[in-house]
Amino acid sequence: MVASPARCLACRNCGAEVPLRPQHACFECFGPLEVAYDADALRRVTREDLAAGPPTMWRYAPLLPVGQAPESRVTLDPGFTPLVRANALADAIGLRAPLWVKDDSANPTHSFKDRVVSVALTAARGLGFTRFACASTGNLANSVAAHAARAGVPSIVFIPSDLEQGKIITTAVYGGDLVAIEGSYDDVNRLCGELVETDEFEDTAFVNVNVRPFYAEGSKTLGYEVAEQLGWRIPAQVVIPMASGELLTKVDKAFSELVEAGLVEAPEGGWKVFGAQSAGCNPIATALQAGTDEIKPVKPTGIAKSLNIGDPAAGAYAIEAVRRTGGWMDFADDDEIRAGIRLLAETTGVFAETAGGTTVAVLKKLVESGKLDPEKETVVYNTGEGLKTIDAVAEQVGPTHRIKPSLRGAREAGLLG
Repeated sequence: MVASPARCLACRNCGAEVPLRPQHACFECFGPLEVAYDADALRRVTREDLAAGPPTMWRYAPLLPVGQAPESRVTLDPGFTPLVRANALADAIGLRAPLWVKDDSANPTHSFKDRVVSVALTAARGLGFTRFACASTGNLANSVAAHAARAGVPSIVFIPSDLEQGKIITTAVYGGDLVAIEGSYDDVNRLCGELVETDEFEDTAFVNVNVRPFYAEGSKTLGYEVAEQLGWRIPAQVVIPMASGELLTKVDKAFSELVEAGLVEAPEGGWKVFGAQSAGCNPIATALQAGTDEIKPVKPTGIAKSLNIGDPAAGAYAIEAVRRTGGWMDFADDDEIRAGIRLLAETTGVFAETAGGTTVAVLKKLVESGKLDPEKETVVYNTGEGLKTIDAVAEQVGPTHRIKPSLRGAREAGLLG
């Protein structure tokens, strides 16, 4: 069995290092911790090693901090979701190079969160936790509850009480404790940060609090997979939805690790990372566009609830990644998001939730503004299933004809010429 290449947790601000343990903030400067790896161990991994793995995200176990032994995994076996060639979408928005949609709605609970939860809870079990928990805008709650149900472990998840009904039901159905809080996601997250310090929750792993460094690493598999599915190439441009900003930073980190490990070559001129936010919650994009590193928290509004994190923990790091790669960020209002959902569905057959509609709407804006090069290969990430946010477009779509069950009815409706 291959050993974990993880070496320690390292502070993203001051570089201080601590052992691999349930800790998410640096005791020296209070900056966030992330997993640091043994560079030599990563360089020993070959494409053949990865190809020999299962057709799931766990084929990349040699590049992840946990899960090298299959029996150690707490997982629904997500990953290896479709990379859809989107020629009609490219034509519709004026892209002349290949455009791809990485469709993570195909995961077991229909969002990319299955990736991060599989890594976080595998780490949590190895660290001795006996209950699983999270603060969530919906998709994460679905995934934690489902993972816990399969593993036979109690769960307790915390959500804002005004979430879409689809996401509430698709969490409650798994039978764990579901706590709806009268407040925003930021209120929910704040409470969870307090609960994790209590004696009553000392045996509880909050995937996005006390085991957050491991949780975040699961997002890297979205970068690994795209590179492998493209024939071990990194696309020149990627467009990624942002809530906390962590997904964007980890896809960028995945590309860097693949290059450093010698598994791929960087595209000529490097890759560019673009971020997409909802106009109802756009503190990261607003800061970037204002030319500042200071992210001012906002009170979220709008239909893209899965992106509604008003005080994004990784916002500054997302800005750094975008600036370093020469990308950009933009945002879309509710009407543009609805139009993005419909455009993606009508051109690719992929029905995205509001986060995906946001990403497509921002892709269109980036092309129109000249920020994204229409002559370079681009991948956009759809992170969730449209059936979870069906209310977003429910009033805009429906039957195109209503007829009586007869040939006369069909003829009168123009169906027979």
